[in-house]
Amino acid sequence: MRIVIFTIGTEGDVRPLVALARGLLQAGHQVRIATDAGCADLVRENGIDHAGLSGDFFAWMRSDRRTMERGLASFSILAEARRRLRAMAIDWPEQGRAAARDADLLIGNGMVYYLAASLGESLGLPVVESQLIPTLPSHMPPPLPLPQRMYRLPGFANKALGHATRLMVWNTLRPVYNEIVRPALGLAPYPLLAPFQAGFFAHLRLFGFSPVLIEPSSSWPQQTVVTGPWCLESTEKWQPPEALIKFLDRGPVPIYIGFGSMLHHDAAGFTDKVLSAVKASGKRAVLATGWGGLSETLDIDASQAFVLEHAPHDWLLPRMTLAVHHGGAGTTAAAVRAGIPSVVIPVFGDQPFWAARLEHLGVAPKAVPRESVTAEALAGAILAADAPELRSAAKKLGEKLRAEQGVENALHALRTWGLVPGKSHLEITSPCSSGYFPPSGGETDYAAINT
Repeated sequence: MRIVIFTIGTEGDVRPLVALARGLLQAGHQVRIATDAGCADLVRENGIDHAGLSGDFFAWMRSDRRTMERGLASFSILAEARRRLRAMAIDWPEQGRAAARDADLLIGNGMVYYLAASLGESLGLPVVESQLIPTLPSHMPPPLPLPQRMYRLPGFANKALGHATRLMVWNTLRPVYNEIVRPALGLAPYPLLAPFQAGFFAHLRLFGFSPVLIEPSSSWPQQTVVTGPWCLESTEKWQPPEALIKFLDRGPVPIYIGFGSMLHHDAAGFTDKVLSAVKASGKRAVLATGWGGLSETLDIDASQAFVLEHAPHDWLLPRMTLAVHHGGAGTTAAAVRAGIPSVVIPVFGDQPFWAARLEHLGVAPKAVPRESVTAEALAGAILAADAPELRSAAKKLGEKLRAEQGVENALHALRTWGLVPGKSHLEITSPCSSGYFPPSGGETDYAAINT
């Protein structure tokens, strides 16, 4: 089978799809990922064919480092996102047709699902939607940048908020596709309420997150499968610097501090607060500077902190005692898989949602607001996360998450749907009993998963 996956965004948006692509590749399929240039090397170094899509999210974030931070406090980022997406999408029809040449199956992730769906409609190809966050309304809060108190609303209010969220996102994306993509592909515009019209999209949907973290809803459509996270293992290839090994060996187990692809308008000032918090907590720390959320130019006590640009989460986090991070879906799952508590300083998007989920599950204290973070507040959160009850809860939750086989479950779903050859042990009969496929197959006890 020739399978093309469409995804754009930061590394956190692309990396799970690379893991899925590797699983498809190992199952004997030909796989191509269409994504922006910022993640092209990640795709290629994992042996996957890369096709280009216009879009540079790092340049967007770097051009105005306050843009994302404003997005946490309001929905003003949606207007900016629509403007940026219009510019990116001009070349998507041509690029999409080139990427989908000779394809048998298209998988569309995140906001470019509708690009894959439009290409599938134009070319007569089957399409599967994939999402790394719950995009369907349920009894749980939607993945929005909400005030923390709103993550404790009753189920009916959460469901209403979920529908409103879906409409808001759709109204951001619909003009981009209706004015640029669909006319270029010779297709009629999407109706105003297309996602809400039963059967409008022939939906086969993979949710690449854990039912340990988010319980599937019985109200979700039958062909929605929560597979578990798609984790790209990198420990076999990555060699840690000798200096890092020495740092780990010569003192107490450190904490991890890193914010991935998140930037900061005052990285030096923020890093100074972080280092002061580490000192006040009496901990040692490994700081990952990432795309620039932390600065590596400050004078650092080498006995207290070690600074590097990046290290694979699957190698580093199991060697840490807790993780301080932004609450991205991938980093959140990695910290839980490592069996360690978290301190979350969310920046924008779904990150406050993941912070609230970790607090609800008893593996993180309350999120630390980034706009008002102080060294004292962060030190207090670090000490709170290091409490025995949080460490115990994190250890138990990590064992459950490590038992999941997200990529394999996604492959089983594709086989069950008849989209790729091969037999599956799965039978999709109802959204509640079969929405999540455990490693052994069969029925799932959601109450047991989430206790």
